[in-house]
Amino acid sequence: MALEANERPNKPIAKFESMLKTDDVYFFDAEDFEDIIHHYLNHGKIALAKKAIKIGLRQHPDSIALKLLDVEVLVFENNLDRAEDLLDKLQVLDSSNEEIYIQRANIYSKKDNHEAAVKLLKKALNLSEESYDIHSLLGMEYLFMDDFRLAKECFMRCVDFDDQDYSSLYNVIYCFDFLEDFEGAIVYLNDYLDRNPYCEVAWHQLGKQYYSKHMFKEALTAFDFAIISDDSFIGAYFEKGKVLEKLGKYSEAIENYEITIQIEDPTSHAYLRIGKCYERLGNDEMAKYYYYQTVHEDPLLDKGWLAITDFYFLKGDFDKALHYISKALNIDGENPTYWKKSANINAALENYDQADFSFKQAVDLGNYELDTWLNWANVAKENHDYISGIHILAQGREFYPESSEILYKTAGLHLLANDKINARIGLIDALNKNSEKLHLFEEEFPTYFKTEWTQNIISNNKRASR
Repeated sequence: MALEANERPNKPIAKFESMLKTDDVYFFDAEDFEDIIHHYLNHGKIALAKKAIKIGLRQHPDSIALKLLDVEVLVFENNLDRAEDLLDKLQVLDSSNEEIYIQRANIYSKKDNHEAAVKLLKKALNLSEESYDIHSLLGMEYLFMDDFRLAKECFMRCVDFDDQDYSSLYNVIYCFDFLEDFEGAIVYLNDYLDRNPYCEVAWHQLGKQYYSKHMFKEALTAFDFAIISDDSFIGAYFEKGKVLEKLGKYSEAIENYEITIQIEDPTSHAYLRIGKCYERLGNDEMAKYYYYQTVHEDPLLDKGWLAITDFYFLKGDFDKALHYISKALNIDGENPTYWKKSANINAALENYDQADFSFKQAVDLGNYELDTWLNWANVAKENHDYISGIHILAQGREFYPESSEILYKTAGLHLLANDKINARIGLIDALNKNSEKLHLFEEEFPTYFKTEWTQNIISNNKRASR
């Protein structure tokens, strides 16, 4: 039994939910159903949206708007064939409805045919009086196509239409960043702030742009304005702390990180930054306290374990350093930097076999830094595996063909391997490339440097180079 009009709830959503709890049937205008469905879609309540669509189409079977919302849900749930069939029928009824083209574009986008999606959205633009949402969709399609210039233009139009559309503002800056047009981003944000001087989001983004260009004083000012605009803006305090660190103002940086902890629940990232500041201030006890707080707050934050590792490594406590780098590797065993750190710690502990294994892991995962090859070769040398050391340096030379360190070390390893022919070739090659770095050979292989054999090669090279 339906209620009388004066007995029904006034607001459509409350009225609809009241109806669902009873066997009563209320009548709604088609526009009311649209509002109800949009409400549920915006809040991610798809089941309720589908129920509202079903009831709405019973009461208004000819409503194109409700049928289009049905299509929207079908697309969301990847029922693309059913959605296309319904769109075909709707297009016969209303070929000038821009929403039909928008939904077809969504289907093409789901199928990764972004070029077709763009064409359809442009058709929708020609049919629409309010193009704001379409420009936003176009911007996303251009992002999928990695066309950041056109994406940026679309999102700029959205911001022009609604300067409170922070999602589009973020996307504009994202495009500037990807295009590496940091100057353009700074100009754009300053223009935006001339119109919206109390927008904390824009000040925050401007500060990050200045930070990326190492303009730390300007960045500090921008973050201060973000805080003035919203004194509970955690991101601004955190970024301000990072700037103060760069300026060497560690105590002030700590104050800003602590504010973020006071405003909301503590974060492992804030604890980590505070720990690093105390370490730079020489307060080891407080640094350790905050590093341990970091991993207590988030045991899976590998950077926290790495910070503790570095702390003990610098103190020469290699056993503890090894314990904590192992924890970092348990969390992210594919990180070449962690394997390299493990290798250096094991080398310091004279665990040369484990150091050799760790260096191999680091290289296999893509760490090709010069000191990786040199230190790995040192491990092979300490293991008296001179041939392996030579092979390691040969790999390193592929990345650093002009490296004096590699050339002189290779010559020395050939001597250790009793291969004087290749040692002579290697030493002459090193001298020809850079005779001024001969001290590298002298420092690492002093016994061989002093021999008559080596001195003759050096003398002959000097005469030949005159």
